[in-house]
Amino acid sequence: MVSPIFKPITQEKLSVKIANQIKELILQGKLKPGEPLPPERKLVSILNVSRPSLREALKSLVGMGYLEITQGNRTIVRSLASGRMIEPLDLLVKEDLATAFELIEVRKAVETWNGYYAAKRATDEEIAALEECVAAMKPDSGNHGATFGKSDPDFHLAIAQATHNKVQTHMMYTIYDLLKNFLTRFYGNMNSARIWEQHARIVEAIKRRDPEMTRRAMMDHLDYVENSIRQALGIAGEPKAESGGASVDRA
Repeated sequence: MVSPIFKPITQEKLSVKIANQIKELILQGKLKPGEPLPPERKLVSILNVSRPSLREALKSLVGMGYLEITQGNRTIVRSLASGRMIEPLDLLVKEDLATAFELIEVRKAVETWNGYYAAKRATDEEIAALEECVAAMKPDSGNHGATFGKSDPDFHLAIAQATHNKVQTHMMYTIYDLLKNFLTRFYGNMNSARIWEQHARIVEAIKRRDPEMTRRAMMDHLDYVENSIRQALGIAGEPKAESGGASVDRA
């Protein structure tokens, strides 16, 4: 009699093995949302596989929602927080200012949490990367708007990654992706020197390993961003209940 603990051995297709390896890297946080995969030719060489097997693996991961193909035909990691609610929410943000400001409120809650835990968990390499990002944003030329538009998302997403919380990183990427087009319209209305100082203060607080200082610095920055947008649109802001925002549970 054959023991029921044994199961038949199945031989996995090469494309399944490729897909499982890429999927595991995404789930481990080693491949981050928005990050492009190497070009197809390079991936074939790295993985030592055939091009048809690689393409089949990538197609399956796109179908499962782990990857997406951009307009430039690049394959990038998709946010795992994306889902059926994202498209209608994206439409709401574009068409309804109230929804956009509600999303900014959510961003405040998420990003003050990010700052708090980044101050606890960021590695020296991650702090150095944040310092480089801030240095790239220093307003020393007339082309600051273009630099700001690229570096600002990189800065905030790098802080999310420094929390070492994969779910939080994917959530942050989705929130920022929803807000990106809305925010880009107002970069020119913001004081570049002041934004740079705020970012530098956030990084300094993380470097000091001071979670509470980081949380306050992040809230001050996001309050400024929201107020700048409201002023540009001629919309009165709500009175602040408390400077520095809500407290974060210490853990």
